[in-house]
Amino acid sequence: MRSIWNGAISFGLVSIPIKLVNATENHSVSFRQIHEADGGRIRYRKVCELEEKEVTNAEIGKAYEDADGSMIPITDEDLASLPLPTAKTIEIVAFVPSSEIDPLQMDAAYYLSPNGVPAAKPYTLLREALKRSDKVAIAKFALRGRERLGMLRVVDDVVAMHGLLWPDEIRAPEGVAPQADVTVREAELDLADALMDTLGEVDIESLHDDYREAVEAMIAAKVEGGVTAETQAPAERAGGKVIDLMAALENSVRAAKEARGEEEVAEVTPIKGRAAPKPSGTKKSTGQAARKTAAKKAATKSTAKTAKKAASKSTTKSASKSTSKTASKSASPAESKPAAKKAASRRRSSA
Repeated sequence: MRSIWNGAISFGLVSIPIKLVNATENHSVSFRQIHEADGGRIRYRKVCELEEKEVTNAEIGKAYEDADGSMIPITDEDLASLPLPTAKTIEIVAFVPSSEIDPLQMDAAYYLSPNGVPAAKPYTLLREALKRSDKVAIAKFALRGRERLGMLRVVDDVVAMHGLLWPDEIRAPEGVAPQADVTVREAELDLADALMDTLGEVDIESLHDDYREAVEAMIAAKVEGGVTAETQAPAERAGGKVIDLMAALENSVRAAKEARGEEEVAEVTPIKGRAAPKPSGTKKSTGQAARKTAAKKAATKSTAKTAKKAASKSTTKSASKSTSKTASKSASPAESKPAAKKAASRRRSSA
């Protein structure tokens, strides 16, 4: 990899010659401006506004614009004469726990490579010291015409440096947080936790730039003279006010589960005042079957009782009728004898 800066790390009285190499690269697709009528490139030319003519780079210098708009020329000699001990040195000023560094301060990243064989030993010494201390080094260095702050840490077997913004370059988040008082319920937090657990961890290496790939495919299709590659439009996301936060969280958990090929949705403590969800599956059907069986047994028992009562009544009634008829039959001859005697007595009196 090509170095962008050569210098040395100042570690107390130890000096370590190093080369600075970019640790990142930009893969974004870049475009050029053209004249739409004929496709001609749009060029920007450096023109002096006083003489109204184009000038070369050799004729261009630096200047500071004052508050009244006047220009104060600054030459390379003026800058070179300034006392800048970090002009060619990465000066380590402290060692601190990495937790003390605000991620908001982190800027560009670089690899530090030992420059030459003699630099290997002190370079390795610094690397191993950083590993054992579990700390990072805070340093000052100069790059591209300005002094910067840096943080040195170990990445694999290499000492890496992150450029840091100066503390006064970090803006306070005034007026950024919601101004209204908002109360978050425990049930909402439970659903948010469930969503976080469902999404889980991710392999950073598996993530890629979908938009860049779509642009590259479109360009390739145009180069081949074909129709531009069709891409699936992203699903529309609801904007503005969230009407039902709980429903949105529940749907998010369900969608995340489906995306991972999981069936069950994480259990969430139901909100007070709402009925708990009904059990599903075998438990429900078993409960219903049990209730139906119990109902059938009760109906059978009731029918048996009713039949028994009816049979008892019928038997009693039949016995009563039979007794009445028998009594009637046995009473008839006894009742007819006095009547015959009375009739015979009347006939004798008449004679």
